[in-house]
Amino acid sequence: MYTELFGQMKKQLGQLDAWFVAAEALATAKKFDANVLLELRLSPDQFPLVRQIQMACDTAKLGASRVTGKDAPAQPDTEKTFAELRARIDGVIAYLGTFTASDFEGASTRTVTQPRWEGKVMSAPDYLIEHVVPNFYFHLAHTYAILRHNGVSIGKRDYLGTLSQRLP
Repeated sequence: MYTELFGQMKKQLGQLDAWFVAAEALATAKKFDANVLLELRLSPDQFPLVRQIQMACDTAKLGASRVTGKDAPAQPDTEKTFAELRARIDGVIAYLGTFTASDFEGASTRTVTQPRWEGKVMSAPDYLIEHVVPNFYFHLAHTYAILRHNGVSIGKRDYLGTLSQRLP
């Protein structure tokens, strides 16, 4: 279960590159700096695009770290360009690629906590299913929605990426 879930997150983070290519193509066609898209948001009280991407990356990276007990690489939230975001995403994809099934052995008995939880804990499986997965997709979907809302030509297939379909 663990390697499959984090493998899917790795795949979805990889989809962001296609979204970025489409965003940059829109900017070229409309003659504006693509990086202005990074500060756009769907609502004044929501994070801008750049923060949505940072949060999706952090959720995947820290989720794997907390479930396995392995240290996650630090990534300051300083990205201002698509190029810098690509580097962050590539770093998270590479980090997730270091995990094997053996890293998740014993995860079902681990507990996870965070400072903002004020001393409360969750089992690692509950943390993964109740927090990591929904939070990752929340920020990924907002990234997609912000780009779509601003005219970037991406669709459901761009969101899903290549499926593991085969003939029976």
